[in-house]
Amino acid sequence: TTFRVRLPSAPPGDVGAVQPPPQVSAARRAKILVVDDEPLVGRTLVRSLSREHDVEAVTRGQELLDRLERGDRFDVVLCDLMMPELTGIDLYERLQARFPEHASRMVFITGGAFTPRAQSFLAQAWVLRIQKPFDMASVRALLREVLEGTASTSRS
Repeated sequence: TTFRVRLPSAPPGDVGAVQPPPQVSAARRAKILVVDDEPLVGRTLVRSLSREHDVEAVTRGQELLDRLERGDRFDVVLCDLMMPELTGIDLYERLQARFPEHASRMVFITGGAFTPRAQSFLAQAWVLRIQKPFDMASVRALLREVLEGTASTSRS
């Protein structure tokens, strides 16, 4: 089978819609940990944010607790709200008790609050969240606000 595709020439002076790659911010590199039971979400965030920040991903909340026990520290924790074993809410509560400085740097990733507990948690004014599906420009903007201390409470 042979196919021929004929496209019209672009008008003179038309550059096209090619977007340049995002510029690396002059802001400091942050150390970010993504906690999400969906490996694809973690890999996507690592790949998308690694030009600007040092980003790692884990699939269980207990992995964050273990790393903090060993002395690791993070500037921001992006955490899925609904995970098996240890939910984002449970992880937040454990961080509040043992590592409160990290609890205050959590941003929750959610596709929806399906339980009354999750809905109540997200209704609190201080909870920072990103709604799935998210776009990376919104994630970058929220990270910048968190790192500057000017974050508002929700993103889509």
